[in-house]
Amino acid sequence: MTTAQDPWETLLTSALLGTDRRPLPATALPLADAVDQADPATALLELAALATVRRRAGALPVPAAGPPGPPAPEDTRPELPEPAGRRLAVLLAGRTGGSSAGGTLANLTELLPQWLATARARGLRPPAALIPGLLDAARARSELRSDAVALAGPTGRWLAEQNPDWRFVLRTTTPEQVGRHDDPAAHHLWHEGLFAERVTHLTLLRRSDPATGLELLRSTWPTERAEDRLLFLDALQDGLSPADEPFLEAALGDRSKNVRATAAELLSTLPGSALAHRMAERALAAVRLAETGTHLLVTPPAECDARMQRDGIAPKSPTGRGERAWWFGEVVAAAPLSVWPRSTGLTPEQLLALRVGDSVDETSSSWADDLREAWARAAVRQHDADWARALLGPAPVPPARGAVRARTSRTTGAPAKLLAVLPPEERAAWTAAFIEVHGLGEAFQLLGACATPWTPPLSTAVVAALARAAASGAYPWSHSGVLGMTERVLAPETAAAVEELAAGAAPDSAWAETFARLAGTLRFRAAMLAELAG
Repeated sequence: MTTAQDPWETLLTSALLGTDRRPLPATALPLADAVDQADPATALLELAALATVRRRAGALPVPAAGPPGPPAPEDTRPELPEPAGRRLAVLLAGRTGGSSAGGTLANLTELLPQWLATARARGLRPPAALIPGLLDAARARSELRSDAVALAGPTGRWLAEQNPDWRFVLRTTTPEQVGRHDDPAAHHLWHEGLFAERVTHLTLLRRSDPATGLELLRSTWPTERAEDRLLFLDALQDGLSPADEPFLEAALGDRSKNVRATAAELLSTLPGSALAHRMAERALAAVRLAETGTHLLVTPPAECDARMQRDGIAPKSPTGRGERAWWFGEVVAAAPLSVWPRSTGLTPEQLLALRVGDSVDETSSSWADDLREAWARAAVRQHDADWARALLGPAPVPPARGAVRARTSRTTGAPAKLLAVLPPEERAAWTAAFIEVHGLGEAFQLLGACATPWTPPLSTAVVAALARAAASGAYPWSHSGVLGMTERVLAPETAAAVEELAAGAAPDSAWAETFARLAGTLRFRAAMLAELAG
């Protein structure tokens, strides 16, 4: 950012117009006397070098206001290995389309988050000369700030005190600071910080000390705006426990309907809460096992009374569905899933296998989709892996030789959300099986639910699916989202297999370029991670 005291714009103008048309900006830079002005062109380059050093040092060129301040505090963390430091410089430069042994490279700025997170996890510090560039990158991309500020450490905070462009560093709370409840900076951040910074602070605090986070929110809750209260409630998901129930139960009376709905949703994830018990009673009145035990009978709520509305159920459907279907779905989604096996003696798999009929017309199955969709929402909300497995169904199996490949999945509800409830290894295995049967066309959201970097088996399944897609001839542009994801999270060990695909693709084709780019990026990531490992 250029200011009136920054000579960079003046120097740039002289360079563009030529020193014969624009004299050297001697008065713009106090250090102009330090250069040889016999050759204007050489002097201009020397002035530019001096200005560059000042900019990179993190201090704007202003007149000295007094004696120098204290030096930066010592950073006792081990410094990055030298190759890793060079790699960081390349990533910060953000070059795209560069060459490597494996071909062209992806946009390297997309790899910067992985580098930062890995370096932070290893407790390393970057070379001091790279910290200004690191802070500039974090200023431009807010998603980098947490890792970048933690990596920059005390040197970064010291630099931020010198440069107004980096003041966000002083407002960014790291987990280490959150743990110190007497930290005046944290107190100032909560009461004076920007809203996004306050939400981040509360979220981090809830992860380390949920009780203190709740008390912090209580201290300012009456004065918060409705839209702010809504997002602060979302932050309570971290560390949610029965200790939060009194606060959330009180929030059911909030003047904002969105706040009431969010409080009700959080309470429904606590199986022992009073709201969960109330919803269970309503759900059991709406769904019962037929006397024959062969099917389920549905009697949706006839009205949305005041007690239901206080528990977060809107009287008017915001989705365009019929009102009774809306009330029914909200009740079942908020009821503890444990109530169904307990009341029927059946497992989730057995319940899902039953036919669903209307209590008035048992031959009608109009409520089957509503019931399964509500159960799926409940499984995601309550993080119930058993119900998620039952709703997803078994991992797809490839068809026998000669059989027609299935075109649609057997999953119910929102498969990616259900998948996210399962343990990471199980998620990856289920998604790999899905891709083997259905390919990549429908797998984008499922892959997004998998932990990163992808496991070698999942990565192998993705590469195999890419090979099948390439063999079909035409380039499927619908795969572009998945391909962009592979560059960041595909296991680097698959680079050799991708290089084989690049070699086998038609020269100068879209597939050849895509595979070469992917292989080069995988090699780059492998080297990057190896350097950070030291």
